[in-house]
Amino acid sequence: MAGDSETHLKDSAENDHNIRQPFLIGVSGGTASGKSSVCEKIMELLGQNKIDRHQRQVVILSQDSFYRELTPEQKAKALKGQFNFDHPDAFDNELVMKTLCDIIQGKTVHIPVYDFVTHSRKDEFVTVYPADVVLFEGILMFYLQEIRDLFQMKLFVDTDPDTRLSRRVLRDISERGRELEQVLSQYITFVKPAFEEFCLPTKKYADVIIPRGADNLVAINLIVQHIQDILNGGFTKRQNGFQNGHGTPRQRRPSESSRPH
Repeated sequence: MAGDSETHLKDSAENDHNIRQPFLIGVSGGTASGKSSVCEKIMELLGQNKIDRHQRQVVILSQDSFYRELTPEQKAKALKGQFNFDHPDAFDNELVMKTLCDIIQGKTVHIPVYDFVTHSRKDEFVTVYPADVVLFEGILMFYLQEIRDLFQMKLFVDTDPDTRLSRRVLRDISERGRELEQVLSQYITFVKPAFEEFCLPTKKYADVIIPRGADNLVAINLIVQHIQDILNGGFTKRQNGFQNGHGTPRQRRPSESSRPH
């Protein structure tokens, strides 16, 4: 009997640990495909963007925060538009992996802030608190298997190449202080080839493909409903989302709403 009691206590402790593990959603797609817009639209429809970040049940992370620190030689190339930021080696994948593992363990994490004008990390961090659902977006989120396997749901935002190029040109000129000639040269030399070699092949790993990005409200509403099921506990072990052994969503704190607004 004593052995049975010990087993029961052990099982209860393990179940409590599993309950606190978040549901990880990877969001990939080409440059300027609308990955961030899709994530922000999901947050908006869930009402999470109006909640204090300490209490949010859903949070967004970006692979762009995890660019490696460049050497002086690499930074000189980057300032001339001659460094390939779309290659897998451009990212600090070790830090991505560590951050995801800490998130799975329910820890508060500190995310680097990257300056795209100077091509360097700032001396500051963004604090991300434990959440029930984590959206992690980036062009190469599905490239490395050890990172890809951590996601319980994988989304691929599929947008027309001309649309992506026009968006990137406008973004890099207005937000990152680039010249048009440099943006186009970098796109032809690095961005387009890297997309075809590294990003596009990972589309096959997606559970859901979202054509037209944030304009596809039908697809986004379906994903929002799925997340609502998770937040409300209705998803428990009904789908394949837990086949990776990450357990069920963590219990909400007393101050958190039982339903998203």
